[in-house]
Amino acid sequence: MFPLRDDRPTRSEPIVTILLIAACSAVFLHEILLDEFSRSYFIDKYAMVPAHLRLATLVTSQFVHAGWWHIIGNMIFLWAFGRSIEDALGHMNFLGFYILCGIGAGLVHVAFNFYSRTPTVGASGAIAGIMGAYLLRFPRAHIRTLLFIVIFVTVVDIPAPFFVLYWFITQVFNGYGSIAQTRVNEAGTAYFAHIGGFLTGMLLISTMGTRKRYLQVREDRW
Repeated sequence: MFPLRDDRPTRSEPIVTILLIAACSAVFLHEILLDEFSRSYFIDKYAMVPAHLRLATLVTSQFVHAGWWHIIGNMIFLWAFGRSIEDALGHMNFLGFYILCGIGAGLVHVAFNFYSRTPTVGASGAIAGIMGAYLLRFPRAHIRTLLFIVIFVTVVDIPAPFFVLYWFITQVFNGYGSIAQTRVNEAGTAYFAHIGGFLTGMLLISTMGTRKRYLQVREDRW
């Protein structure tokens, strides 16, 4: 299932969310225009590799993606959940929040894959942080969701807590299963990065204030 948008009204334009989507898209476009050798060099330079961690890659890896479905899925989730969190935090606070969630996600991934030489890329850790924040900040919201049922496709409104918790639980179970992966199967989804980002987002949103006092009132009643 793919989230399309939430039903929460916002009072500001999602400028940073749009710029983040544009930045990730521009980097991906640059990637696919490179020849194979240059693309490999680009990924080696900017991806995060736990066994040879360079601190800068905790940030740069957030803007690199591994394929069309990878970036499309991430940007859909960023658009669906990012706008309301940006509206609540304000533009610059949201940008800092996003980057810190991505860093937290990366550090947790490194902790569970300390000797891995597999490059890790993608914005999903930061986006997981947004989802963790969304769960705490907007528990009464609904997510307009594109749902696939066998051969049928429909759009339904799903309560945000159900959508987010279902997603998080799948990450926990998949992360637990990935511990037993062999080196041959090591490349794949960084589930522990998702878990780390999600928990980082919950922690940060609990300590960061909202953009204006009137937003605090609206959120408490939402």
